[in-house]
Amino acid sequence: MTTPRFGFVPVMDHEVHVTEWGNPGNPALIMMHGLARTGRDFDELAAAMSDHYHVLCPDMIGRGRSSWASAPGAEYSIEYFAGITCDLMDHYGVENADWLGTSMGGQIGIYLASGKDAGRISRLIINDIGPEVPDTALERIMSYVGAPPHFAGYRQAETWLRSAYAPFGPAGDSFWHRMARTSLRRRSDGRLTLHYDPAILRQFTDSPQEMTAWDRWARITVPTHVFGGARSDLMTPGILDRMRQSGPKPAVTLLQDCGHAPSLSRPQDIEAFRSALSGLGAASQAKAT
Repeated sequence: MTTPRFGFVPVMDHEVHVTEWGNPGNPALIMMHGLARTGRDFDELAAAMSDHYHVLCPDMIGRGRSSWASAPGAEYSIEYFAGITCDLMDHYGVENADWLGTSMGGQIGIYLASGKDAGRISRLIINDIGPEVPDTALERIMSYVGAPPHFAGYRQAETWLRSAYAPFGPAGDSFWHRMARTSLRRRSDGRLTLHYDPAILRQFTDSPQEMTAWDRWARITVPTHVFGGARSDLMTPGILDRMRQSGPKPAVTLLQDCGHAPSLSRPQDIEAFRSALSGLGAASQAKAT
């Protein structure tokens, strides 16, 4: 099945929007997006992987079509997101799954794979994030996420997205057209703005301890692979070297023409992802019911 299905799942007093691909009888693969993004970022990769997987691409709360937090300081945190993820897996009858996490999604994967729910992650792929977020990168993120721009129309918004997310790497027009369609919402004045709750930044001020997780990284034993952009300011060479030498000691794939964070949407990137998964051993045998 290469046509997505869309649903709203009641989880922890929220409605979580999920884009679902493939046969529910297949092994599960969860793709979790970055801080201010949505599950639709993975459309190309999810469609390609749906030949052998049941692919679930949630919009984490505060993003996309999912509900926003009523208590942002408590609910916009990696720990809370991990709880939502486990409940989503229960909803779909998924005992364990392979995991792809981009940026924030990688942090959630690290949290899950290093704690009491480690058995729910079969193979872990992290995209351009490490157990430590450099202060300079954090300052950059906070400077633009907290004050989302507004636009008169979709063409203007798409131009902005192409510039702001150029570090995702080269992509075709269809990718950017979809980015515009799925990244925007109407404000009360009719103008467009980005489709997330600006309060998601509370994650950094109310749960700052989550930005350093080397202790958790050291506990990970599941097979792990790291993707990254060679020009990234989040996964620096020093952080990457420490990751290679500790914890799960992952293999690494660096995309030379990307920064933070590779979209993994191009045919060659999709093949690299398939190869990385294959290199981590057999797929999960747990299936959705």
